Amino acid sequence: MTELQVRSGKATLTGISAGHGETVIFLHAGVADHRMWAEVIPRLAGEYHVVAYDRRGFGSAQATPEAYSHVDDLLAVLDTAGIDRATLVGCSQGARIAVDFALAHPARVRALVLIAPAVGGAPGPSTFLPPVEALLEELDAAETAGDLTRLNELEARVWLDGVLAPAERVRGARRELFLDMNGAALRAGSMGDEVTAGPAWPRLPEIQAPTLLICGSLDFPHVAQRCLSMAEQLPRAHFREMEGTAHLPSFEEPEAFTALLMDFLTSLDTA
Repeated sequence: MTELQVRSGKATLTGISAGHGETVIFLHAGVADHRMWAEVIPRLAGEYHVVAYDRRGFGSAQATPEAYSHVDDLLAVLDTAGIDRATLVGCSQGARIAVDFALAHPARVRALVLIAPAVGGAPGPSTFLPPVEALLEELDAAETAGDLTRLNELEARVWLDGVLAPAERVRGARRELFLDMNGAALRAGSMGDEVTAGPAWPRLPEIQAPTLLICGSLDFPHVAQRCLSMAEQLPRAHFREMEGTAHLPSFEEPEAFTALLMDFLTSLDTA
């Protein structure tokens, strides 16, 4: 396993690279960094070339505020590492970047694995159940007050435990790692203005790459609904639910997730 450093604009993106073969690039969620894949990467590195990196404002990445594009940053990762095309595995905001990249650079994408995906222009829920609404209001209040410690704890409640599960469902080292990753992101400050792509939702049928959609059963209900809708719109997609996990199923259950991922990658190898 080697350290990865990629210069893109005024940023230095940092991460790791391991293994040989077809490339799989991991794109972390907006409440984590590349360490969320730490238990998945060694399971793949024996058969694939695996890359995971920290985006601007996360982990050990360094950046001076400027106008930037996550799609351009990902392109810089591929070009710097000499990668012609890759399977992109993205969670939440990482999945949004994967979708935007697939639309902008289809020839560079072998396949997509989208976990609890955010998608530009996707319809969102109009209402939440009262307990969920109360939790989200508490989170907004902590953010408004600038109470980063409380905000970090509440985001662990929402994204790690899951809004449909008891508080502190996930404990121990996994929870401590979440709080460390997300706490660093909350303290990072502004990276400048993100130049975003146009809405990807109406363009989903353009994506021809084989796609695996995954969500946890304890996540927001609209995430599963979004995955099901995407499975209908994407020409070569199928959906799997990971029972008993929330918004970060690959982080919660890396062994079960890796099994799904390996089955999908093997299907690409034999197609």
